[in-house]
Amino acid sequence: VLNIFPAEVWFVLFQISRKDFDGFKKIFHRFLQVKGPSVDWAKINRPPEDSIQPYEKIKAKGLPDNVSASLNKLAVVKLNGGLGTSMGCKGPKSLISVRNENTFLDLTVQQIEHLNKTFNADVPLVLMNSFNTDDDTKKILQKYKHHRVNIHTFNQSRYPRINKESLLPIAKNMAVSGENAEAWYPPGHGDIYASFSNCGLLDKLIAEGKEYIFVSNIDNLGATVDLFILHHLMSQPADRRCEFIMEVTDKTRADVKGGTLIQYDDHLRLLEIAQVPKAHVDEFKSVTKFKIFNTNNLWISLPAIKRLHEKNAMDLEIIVNPKTLDGGLNVIQLETAVGAAIKSFNNAMGVNVPRSRFLPVKTSSDLLLVMSNLYSLDAGSLTMSKRREFPTTPHVKLGSSFTKVQDFLTRFESIPDMLELDHLTVSGDVTFGKNVSLKGTVIIIANHGDRIDIPAGAMLENKIVSGNLRILDH
Repeated sequence: VLNIFPAEVWFVLFQISRKDFDGFKKIFHRFLQVKGPSVDWAKINRPPEDSIQPYEKIKAKGLPDNVSASLNKLAVVKLNGGLGTSMGCKGPKSLISVRNENTFLDLTVQQIEHLNKTFNADVPLVLMNSFNTDDDTKKILQKYKHHRVNIHTFNQSRYPRINKESLLPIAKNMAVSGENAEAWYPPGHGDIYASFSNCGLLDKLIAEGKEYIFVSNIDNLGATVDLFILHHLMSQPADRRCEFIMEVTDKTRADVKGGTLIQYDDHLRLLEIAQVPKAHVDEFKSVTKFKIFNTNNLWISLPAIKRLHEKNAMDLEIIVNPKTLDGGLNVIQLETAVGAAIKSFNNAMGVNVPRSRFLPVKTSSDLLLVMSNLYSLDAGSLTMSKRREFPTTPHVKLGSSFTKVQDFLTRFESIPDMLELDHLTVSGDVTFGKNVSLKGTVIIIANHGDRIDIPAGAMLENKIVSGNLRILDH
Protein backbone atom coordinates (compact mmCIF):
# COMPACT_ATOMS: atom_id res chain seq x y z
CA VAL A 1 0.00 0.00 0.00
CA LEU A 2 2.78 2.47 0.81
CA ASN A 3 4.90 1.63 -2.22
CA ILE A 4 4.08 5.06 -3.62
CA PHE A 5 6.39 6.60 -0.98
CA PRO A 6 10.01 7.34 -1.99
CA ALA A 7 12.92 6.18 0.22
CA GLU A 8 13.38 9.49 2.09
CA VAL A 9 9.68 9.46 3.13
CA TRP A 10 10.06 5.89 4.43
CA PHE A 11 13.07 6.99 6.47
CA VAL A 12 11.01 9.69 8.25
CA LEU A 13 8.00 7.41 8.78
CA PHE A 14 10.08 4.63 10.30
CA GLN A 15 11.34 6.99 12.98
CA ILE A 16 7.91 7.65 14.45
CA SER A 17 6.88 5.05 16.99
CA ARG A 18 6.12 1.63 15.56
CA LYS A 19 2.53 1.83 16.82
CA ASP A 20 1.98 5.28 15.28
CA PHE A 21 3.42 3.98 12.03
CA ASP A 22 1.15 0.93 12.04
CA GLY A 23 -1.86 3.12 12.78
CA PHE A 24 -1.04 5.53 9.98
CA LYS A 25 -0.42 2.67 7.55
CA LYS A 26 -3.83 1.21 8.40
CA ILE A 27 -5.79 4.45 7.99
CA PHE A 28 -3.92 5.44 4.81
CA HIS A 29 -4.54 2.00 3.31
CA ARG A 30 -8.28 2.30 4.03
CA PHE A 31 -8.32 5.84 2.63
CA LEU A 32 -6.88 4.61 -0.68
CA GLN A 33 -9.35 1.73 -0.85
CA VAL A 34 -12.57 3.57 -0.01
CA LYS A 35 -14.17 5.23 -2.99
CA GLY A 36 -17.30 7.35 -2.84
CA PRO A 37 -19.40 8.31 0.23
CA SER A 38 -19.13 6.14 3.34
CA VAL A 39 -22.92 5.98 3.72
CA ASP A 40 -25.69 4.99 1.35
CA TRP A 41 -28.33 7.65 2.02
CA ALA A 42 -31.18 5.33 1.08
CA LYS A 43 -30.24 2.94 3.93
CA ILE A 44 -30.44 5.60 6.63
CA ASN A 45 -33.30 5.22 9.10
CA ARG A 46 -34.33 6.94 12.28
CA PRO A 47 -33.17 5.04 15.38
CA PRO A 48 -35.82 2.81 16.98
CA GLU A 49 -37.72 4.47 19.85
CA ASP A 50 -36.12 2.40 22.61
CA SER A 51 -32.56 2.98 21.40
CA ILE A 52 -32.54 6.59 22.64
CA GLN A 53 -33.88 6.84 26.18
CA PRO A 54 -35.04 10.12 27.75
CA TYR A 55 -32.82 11.17 30.66
CA GLU A 56 -35.90 11.48 32.91
CA LYS A 57 -36.51 7.73 32.54
CA ILE A 58 -32.89 6.96 33.55
CA LYS A 59 -33.12 9.40 36.47
CA ALA A 60 -36.39 7.87 37.68
CA LYS A 61 -34.50 4.70 38.63
CA GLY A 62 -32.85 6.67 41.42
CA LEU A 63 -29.42 5.98 42.87
CA PRO A 64 -27.97 2.81 44.39
CA ASP A 65 -27.50 2.43 48.16
CA ASN A 66 -23.76 2.36 47.60
CA VAL A 67 -22.79 5.15 45.19
CA SER A 68 -19.08 4.82 45.99
CA ALA A 69 -19.05 1.17 44.77
CA SER A 70 -20.28 2.37 41.36
CA LEU A 71 -17.86 5.31 41.28
CA ASN A 72 -14.94 3.01 42.07
CA LYS A 73 -15.61 1.24 38.76
CA LEU A 74 -15.35 4.50 36.78
CA ALA A 75 -12.50 6.56 35.31
CA VAL A 76 -12.99 10.01 33.74
CA VAL A 77 -11.22 10.67 30.44
CA LYS A 78 -10.90 14.22 29.11
CA LEU A 79 -9.90 14.88 25.51
CA ASN A 80 -7.05 17.36 25.95
CA GLY A 81 -5.33 17.44 22.56
CA GLY A 82 -6.44 20.88 21.38
CA LEU A 83 -4.65 24.22 21.45
CA GLY A 84 -6.20 27.58 22.32
CA THR A 85 -5.21 29.16 19.00
CA SER A 86 -8.81 29.76 17.81
CA MET A 87 -9.27 31.97 20.90
CA GLY A 88 -5.95 33.75 20.40
CA CYS A 89 -4.10 31.82 23.12
CA LYS A 90 -0.83 29.92 23.08
CA GLY A 91 -0.57 26.42 24.53
CA PRO A 92 -3.28 23.90 25.52
CA LYS A 93 -6.85 25.16 25.45
CA SER A 94 -7.44 23.49 28.82
CA LEU A 95 -5.16 26.06 30.48
CA ILE A 96 -7.32 29.08 29.53
CA SER A 97 -8.98 30.74 32.55
CA VAL A 98 -12.74 30.49 32.25
CA ARG A 99 -14.17 31.42 35.64
CA ASN A 100 -12.71 33.10 38.76
CA GLU A 101 -9.15 32.46 37.51
CA ASN A 102 -9.96 28.73 37.18
CA THR A 103 -8.92 26.96 33.97
CA PHE A 104 -10.84 24.12 32.27
CA LEU A 105 -8.35 21.73 33.90
CA ASP A 106 -8.77 23.31 37.36
CA LEU A 107 -12.55 22.91 37.16
CA THR A 108 -12.22 19.28 36.03
CA VAL A 109 -9.91 18.43 38.94
CA GLN A 110 -12.23 20.21 41.40
CA GLN A 111 -15.26 18.25 40.14
CA ILE A 112 -13.59 14.86 40.49
CA GLU A 113 -11.98 15.69 43.83
CA HIS A 114 -15.41 16.72 45.13
CA LEU A 115 -16.87 13.35 44.01
CA ASN A 116 -14.03 11.42 45.63
CA LYS A 117 -14.37 13.29 48.93
CA THR A 118 -18.18 13.24 49.04
CA PHE A 119 -18.51 9.51 48.35
CA ASN A 120 -15.13 8.35 49.67
CA ALA A 121 -14.36 7.04 46.18
CA ASP A 122 -11.35 6.75 43.90
CA VAL A 123 -12.27 8.09 40.46
CA PRO A 124 -9.07 8.78 38.50
CA LEU A 125 -8.73 11.50 35.87
CA VAL A 126 -7.14 10.49 32.57
CA LEU A 127 -6.03 13.16 30.08
CA MET A 128 -5.60 12.26 26.43
CA ASN A 129 -2.96 14.78 25.32
CA SER A 130 -1.46 15.34 21.89
CA PHE A 131 2.14 16.15 21.02
CA ASN A 132 0.89 19.77 20.91
CA THR A 133 -0.30 19.82 24.53
CA ASP A 134 1.64 17.12 26.40
CA ASP A 135 4.65 19.10 27.70
CA ASP A 136 2.68 22.13 28.91
CA THR A 137 0.01 19.94 30.52
CA LYS A 138 2.55 17.79 32.40
CA LYS A 139 4.26 20.89 33.80
CA ILE A 140 0.99 22.20 35.22
CA LEU A 141 -0.03 18.83 36.75
CA GLN A 142 2.46 19.39 39.58
CA LYS A 143 -0.02 21.80 41.18
CA TYR A 144 -2.58 19.02 41.75
CA LYS A 145 -0.20 16.70 43.64
CA HIS A 146 -2.01 17.18 46.94
CA HIS A 147 -5.53 16.98 45.54
CA ARG A 148 -7.58 13.85 46.11
CA VAL A 149 -7.53 12.68 42.51
CA ASN A 150 -5.10 10.38 40.72
CA ILE A 151 -4.18 11.85 37.34
CA HIS A 152 -2.87 9.80 34.41
CA THR A 153 -1.91 11.05 30.96
CA PHE A 154 -1.32 9.39 27.62
CA ASN A 155 -0.60 10.73 24.16
CA GLN A 156 -2.72 10.28 21.09
CA SER A 157 -0.88 9.32 17.92
CA ARG A 158 1.11 11.58 15.63
CA TYR A 159 0.47 11.15 11.91
CA PRO A 160 2.01 12.95 8.91
CA ARG A 161 -0.09 15.38 6.86
CA ILE A 162 -0.45 14.36 3.23
CA ASN A 163 0.03 16.56 0.18
CA LYS A 164 -3.41 16.72 -1.47
CA GLU A 165 -2.02 16.39 -5.00
CA SER A 166 0.82 13.87 -4.66
CA LEU A 167 -0.61 11.98 -1.62
CA LEU A 168 2.91 12.00 -0.13
CA PRO A 169 3.64 12.98 3.50
CA ILE A 170 5.04 16.51 3.67
CA ALA A 171 7.34 15.84 6.66
CA LYS A 172 11.04 16.25 5.94
CA ASN A 173 12.13 14.97 9.37
CA MET A 174 10.77 14.11 12.80
CA ALA A 175 10.82 17.64 14.24
CA VAL A 176 7.51 19.26 15.23
CA SER A 177 8.95 22.77 15.19
CA GLY A 178 10.49 25.15 12.65
CA GLU A 179 9.78 24.41 8.99
CA ASN A 180 8.35 21.04 9.98
CA ALA A 181 5.84 22.46 12.47
CA GLU A 182 2.86 21.91 10.17
CA ALA A 183 3.89 18.47 8.92
CA TRP A 184 2.27 16.44 11.72
CA TYR A 185 -1.17 16.30 13.31
CA PRO A 186 -3.07 14.34 16.00
CA PRO A 187 -5.58 12.18 14.06
CA GLY A 188 -8.85 13.09 15.81
CA HIS A 189 -10.31 11.73 19.04
CA GLY A 190 -11.24 8.38 17.45
CA ASP A 191 -7.58 7.57 18.03
CA ILE A 192 -8.38 7.14 21.76
CA TYR A 193 -9.06 3.41 21.43
CA ALA A 194 -5.68 2.49 19.90
CA SER A 195 -3.60 4.97 21.94
CA PHE A 196 -5.30 4.08 25.23
CA SER A 197 -4.70 0.37 24.58
CA ASN A 198 -1.14 0.76 23.25
CA CYS A 199 0.12 2.84 26.20
CA GLY A 200 -0.87 0.17 28.75
CA LEU A 201 -3.33 2.39 30.63
CA LEU A 202 -6.37 0.38 29.52
CA ASP A 203 -4.97 -2.81 31.07
CA LYS A 204 -3.86 -0.93 34.20
CA LEU A 205 -7.36 0.48 34.82
CA ILE A 206 -9.03 -2.90 34.20
CA ALA A 207 -6.61 -4.47 36.69
CA GLU A 208 -7.66 -1.80 39.22
CA GLY A 209 -11.31 -2.88 38.84
CA LYS A 210 -12.48 -0.09 36.55
CA GLU A 211 -15.30 -1.08 34.21
CA TYR A 212 -16.31 2.11 32.42
CA ILE A 213 -14.81 5.38 31.25
CA PHE A 214 -16.73 8.63 30.93
CA VAL A 215 -15.19 10.46 27.96
CA SER A 216 -15.81 14.11 27.07
CA ASN A 217 -14.18 17.20 25.59
CA ILE A 218 -12.31 19.19 28.24
CA ASP A 219 -13.89 22.42 26.97
CA ASN A 220 -17.44 21.15 27.62
CA LEU A 221 -18.16 22.58 31.06
CA GLY A 222 -21.47 20.68 31.24
CA ALA A 223 -19.78 17.27 31.02
CA THR A 224 -19.73 16.26 34.69
CA VAL A 225 -20.04 12.71 36.06
CA ASP A 226 -23.75 11.89 36.14
CA LEU A 227 -24.56 9.40 38.88
CA PHE A 228 -27.90 8.37 37.35
CA ILE A 229 -26.37 7.36 34.00
CA LEU A 230 -23.59 5.55 35.88
CA HIS A 231 -26.16 3.65 37.95
CA HIS A 232 -28.09 2.71 34.79
CA LEU A 233 -24.92 1.15 33.35
CA MET A 234 -24.06 -0.71 36.54
CA SER A 235 -27.58 -2.08 37.07
CA GLN A 236 -27.89 -3.85 33.69
CA PRO A 237 -27.99 -7.68 33.77
CA ALA A 238 -24.60 -9.22 32.89
CA ASP A 239 -25.86 -10.78 29.64
CA ARG A 240 -27.35 -7.48 28.43
CA ARG A 241 -24.64 -5.11 29.64
CA CYS A 242 -24.76 -1.81 27.76
CA GLU A 243 -21.23 -1.24 26.45
CA PHE A 244 -21.66 2.27 25.07
CA ILE A 245 -23.87 5.25 25.92
CA MET A 246 -23.81 8.39 23.82
CA GLU A 247 -25.35 11.46 25.42
CA VAL A 248 -27.38 13.35 22.83
CA THR A 249 -29.50 16.46 23.21
CA ASP A 250 -32.15 18.26 21.19
CA LYS A 251 -30.92 20.24 18.20
CA THR A 252 -31.30 24.01 17.99
CA ARG A 253 -30.36 26.24 15.04
CA ALA A 254 -26.88 26.54 16.52
CA ASP A 255 -26.30 22.77 16.33
CA VAL A 256 -27.26 21.92 12.75
CA LYS A 257 -23.74 20.74 11.92
CA GLY A 258 -23.49 18.37 14.90
CA GLY A 259 -23.27 14.61 14.33
CA THR A 260 -26.50 12.66 14.81
CA LEU A 261 -27.53 9.07 15.62
CA ILE A 262 -29.07 6.97 12.87
CA GLN A 263 -30.07 3.34 12.37
CA TYR A 264 -27.93 1.75 9.63
CA ASP A 265 -27.60 -1.95 8.82
CA ASP A 266 -29.41 -2.80 12.09
CA HIS A 267 -26.90 -0.86 14.19
CA LEU A 268 -26.91 2.52 15.87
CA ARG A 269 -24.43 4.67 14.02
CA LEU A 270 -23.02 8.19 14.30
CA LEU A 271 -23.49 10.26 11.15
CA GLU A 272 -21.18 13.28 10.84
CA ILE A 273 -21.75 16.14 8.40
CA ALA A 274 -18.44 15.30 6.67
CA GLN A 275 -19.94 11.92 5.62
CA VAL A 276 -23.10 13.38 4.11
CA PRO A 277 -23.33 13.55 0.30
CA LYS A 278 -23.58 17.20 -0.83
CA ALA A 279 -27.10 16.70 -2.17
CA HIS A 280 -28.36 15.75 1.31
CA VAL A 281 -26.58 18.32 3.52
CA ASP A 282 -29.72 20.47 3.94
CA GLU A 283 -31.72 17.38 4.91
CA PHE A 284 -29.01 16.49 7.45
CA LYS A 285 -29.22 19.98 8.97
CA SER A 286 -33.01 19.76 9.25
CA VAL A 287 -34.31 19.82 12.81
CA THR A 288 -37.40 17.83 11.81
CA LYS A 289 -35.72 14.70 10.42
CA PHE A 290 -32.67 14.61 12.70
CA LYS A 291 -33.87 15.99 16.02
CA ILE A 292 -30.85 15.25 18.22
CA PHE A 293 -27.08 15.63 18.05
CA ASN A 294 -24.05 14.07 19.74
CA THR A 295 -22.67 16.00 22.74
CA ASN A 296 -19.52 13.81 22.68
CA ASN A 297 -20.19 12.83 26.31
CA LEU A 298 -19.67 9.05 26.09
CA TRP A 299 -19.77 6.17 28.56
CA ILE A 300 -17.77 3.20 27.29
CA SER A 301 -17.03 -0.27 28.67
CA LEU A 302 -13.31 -0.91 29.24
CA PRO A 303 -13.43 -4.71 28.72
CA ALA A 304 -15.36 -4.06 25.47
CA ILE A 305 -12.66 -1.64 24.24
CA LYS A 306 -10.04 -4.29 25.00
CA ARG A 307 -12.00 -7.02 23.17
CA LEU A 308 -12.66 -4.91 20.08
CA HIS A 309 -9.14 -3.52 19.90
CA GLU A 310 -7.55 -6.97 20.16
CA LYS A 311 -9.84 -8.28 17.40
CA ASN A 312 -9.18 -5.16 15.29
CA ALA A 313 -12.98 -4.96 15.07
CA MET A 314 -13.52 -1.18 15.28
CA ASP A 315 -14.13 0.06 11.79
CA LEU A 316 -14.21 3.85 12.30
CA GLU A 317 -15.22 5.91 9.28
CA ILE A 318 -12.39 8.10 7.99
CA ILE A 319 -12.96 11.84 8.06
CA VAL A 320 -10.87 13.51 5.34
CA ASN A 321 -10.06 16.97 6.70
CA PRO A 322 -8.62 19.33 4.05
CA LYS A 323 -6.33 22.14 5.29
CA THR A 324 -4.41 24.94 3.63
CA LEU A 325 -1.07 25.60 5.34
CA ASP A 326 0.41 29.06 5.89
CA GLY A 327 2.50 28.81 2.70
CA GLY A 328 -0.60 27.96 0.64
CA LEU A 329 0.07 24.21 0.34
CA ASN A 330 -3.11 22.10 0.27
CA VAL A 331 -2.91 19.05 2.52
CA ILE A 332 -5.28 16.47 3.93
CA GLN A 333 -5.32 14.88 7.34
CA LEU A 334 -7.08 11.58 7.95
CA GLU A 335 -9.07 11.56 11.18
CA THR A 336 -11.61 9.46 13.06
CA ALA A 337 -14.23 10.35 15.71
CA VAL A 338 -14.53 8.61 19.09
CA GLY A 339 -18.34 8.36 18.81
CA ALA A 340 -18.15 6.56 15.45
CA ALA A 341 -17.30 3.35 17.31
CA ILE A 342 -20.82 3.11 18.73
CA LYS A 343 -21.80 0.66 15.97
CA SER A 344 -19.21 -1.88 17.15
CA PHE A 345 -20.36 -2.14 20.80
CA ASN A 346 -23.07 -4.42 22.16
CA ASN A 347 -26.38 -3.00 23.45
CA ALA A 348 -25.27 0.55 22.63
CA MET A 349 -27.81 3.30 23.26
CA GLY A 350 -28.31 7.05 23.30
CA VAL A 351 -29.56 9.04 26.28
CA ASN A 352 -31.33 12.31 25.50
CA VAL A 353 -29.91 14.57 28.20
CA PRO A 354 -30.80 18.15 29.21
CA ARG A 355 -29.04 20.91 27.28
CA SER A 356 -27.18 21.81 30.48
CA ARG A 357 -24.86 18.84 29.87
CA PHE A 358 -23.61 20.52 26.70
CA LEU A 359 -21.83 23.77 27.57
CA PRO A 360 -18.82 23.99 25.25
CA VAL A 361 -16.54 27.02 25.23
CA LYS A 362 -15.36 27.37 21.63
CA THR A 363 -15.44 31.16 21.26
CA SER A 364 -15.26 34.35 23.32
CA SER A 365 -19.08 34.54 22.98
CA ASP A 366 -19.30 31.23 24.89
CA LEU A 367 -16.73 32.55 27.38
CA LEU A 368 -18.89 35.61 28.13
CA LEU A 369 -21.81 33.32 29.01
CA VAL A 370 -19.87 31.10 31.42
CA MET A 371 -18.14 34.07 33.11
CA SER A 372 -21.46 35.83 33.72
CA ASN A 373 -24.02 35.64 36.52
CA LEU A 374 -26.11 33.29 34.37
CA TYR A 375 -24.12 30.51 36.02
CA SER A 376 -23.05 29.77 39.56
CA LEU A 377 -19.94 27.74 40.33
CA ASP A 378 -19.97 25.01 42.95
CA ALA A 379 -17.14 22.47 43.40
CA GLY A 380 -15.99 22.93 39.81
CA SER A 381 -19.48 22.53 38.31
CA LEU A 382 -21.39 25.32 36.57
CA THR A 383 -25.17 25.40 36.98
CA MET A 384 -27.69 27.83 35.54
CA SER A 385 -28.64 30.47 38.12
CA LYS A 386 -32.00 29.88 39.80
CA ARG A 387 -32.61 33.62 39.36
CA ARG A 388 -32.95 33.22 35.59
CA GLU A 389 -36.60 32.74 34.66
CA PHE A 390 -35.96 30.85 31.41
CA PRO A 391 -33.70 27.78 31.43
CA THR A 392 -32.46 28.54 27.89
CA THR A 393 -29.09 30.19 27.29
CA PRO A 394 -29.10 33.64 25.62
CA HIS A 395 -27.82 33.86 22.06
CA VAL A 396 -24.56 35.85 22.14
CA LYS A 397 -22.64 36.94 19.06
CA LEU A 398 -19.49 39.02 19.65
CA GLY A 399 -17.64 40.50 16.67
CA SER A 400 -14.04 39.98 15.57
CA SER A 401 -12.70 42.63 18.02
CA PHE A 402 -13.53 40.14 20.81
CA THR A 403 -12.09 36.95 19.22
CA LYS A 404 -8.85 36.81 21.21
CA VAL A 405 -9.31 36.22 24.94
CA GLN A 406 -6.88 39.04 25.79
CA ASP A 407 -8.82 41.56 23.66
CA PHE A 408 -12.11 40.26 25.05
CA LEU A 409 -10.97 40.83 28.65
CA THR A 410 -9.78 44.40 28.01
CA ARG A 411 -13.19 45.33 26.55
CA PHE A 412 -15.14 44.47 29.73
CA GLU A 413 -14.37 46.36 32.94
CA SER A 414 -16.64 43.82 34.53
CA ILE A 415 -18.87 41.13 33.03
CA PRO A 416 -22.40 42.56 32.53
CA ASP A 417 -25.49 41.33 34.38
CA MET A 418 -27.10 38.99 31.83
CA LEU A 419 -29.79 37.28 33.91
CA GLU A 420 -32.62 38.68 31.77
CA LEU A 421 -30.78 38.69 28.42
CA ASP A 422 -32.24 36.87 25.40
CA HIS A 423 -29.97 38.01 22.57
CA LEU A 424 -26.78 40.06 22.34
CA THR A 425 -24.98 41.09 19.15
CA VAL A 426 -21.87 43.28 19.37
CA SER A 427 -19.91 44.42 16.33
CA GLY A 428 -16.96 46.79 15.95
CA ASP A 429 -14.94 48.77 18.51
CA VAL A 430 -17.13 48.47 21.63
CA THR A 431 -16.21 48.54 25.34
CA PHE A 432 -18.31 47.95 28.46
CA GLY A 433 -17.94 49.87 31.73
CA LYS A 434 -18.52 48.39 35.19
CA ASN A 435 -21.89 47.06 36.34
CA VAL A 436 -23.64 47.19 32.97
CA SER A 437 -26.96 45.34 32.77
CA LEU A 438 -28.27 43.78 29.53
CA LYS A 439 -31.89 42.65 29.14
CA GLY A 440 -34.06 41.33 26.31
CA THR A 441 -32.49 41.87 22.87
CA VAL A 442 -29.49 44.20 22.73
CA ILE A 443 -27.64 45.03 19.50
CA ILE A 444 -24.56 47.27 19.61
CA ILE A 445 -22.89 48.19 16.31
CA ALA A 446 -19.92 50.55 15.99
CA ASN A 447 -19.26 51.22 12.32
CA HIS A 448 -15.74 51.27 10.93
CA GLY A 449 -13.82 54.19 12.48
CA ASP A 450 -16.42 54.70 15.23
CA ARG A 451 -16.20 53.58 18.84
CA ILE A 452 -18.90 52.92 21.41
CA ASP A 453 -18.16 52.96 25.17
CA ILE A 454 -21.13 51.63 27.13
CA PRO A 455 -20.96 53.71 30.33
CA ALA A 456 -20.62 52.19 33.81
CA GLY A 457 -23.96 51.35 35.40
CA ALA A 458 -25.86 51.49 32.09
CA MET A 459 -28.99 49.36 31.75
CA LEU A 460 -29.84 48.40 28.16
CA GLU A 461 -33.17 46.67 27.60
CA ASN A 462 -34.38 45.87 24.05
CA LYS A 463 -32.07 48.50 22.58
CA ILE A 464 -30.13 49.01 19.35
CA VAL A 465 -27.04 51.16 19.90
CA SER A 466 -25.14 52.51 16.91
CA GLY A 467 -23.01 55.50 15.93
CA ASN A 468 -20.21 56.89 18.10
CA LEU A 469 -20.09 57.20 21.89
CA ARG A 470 -16.79 58.05 23.57
CA ILE A 471 -16.37 58.41 27.29
CA LEU A 472 -12.99 59.93 28.20
CA ASP A 473 -11.37 60.52 31.58
CA HIS A 474 -11.55 64.24 32.52
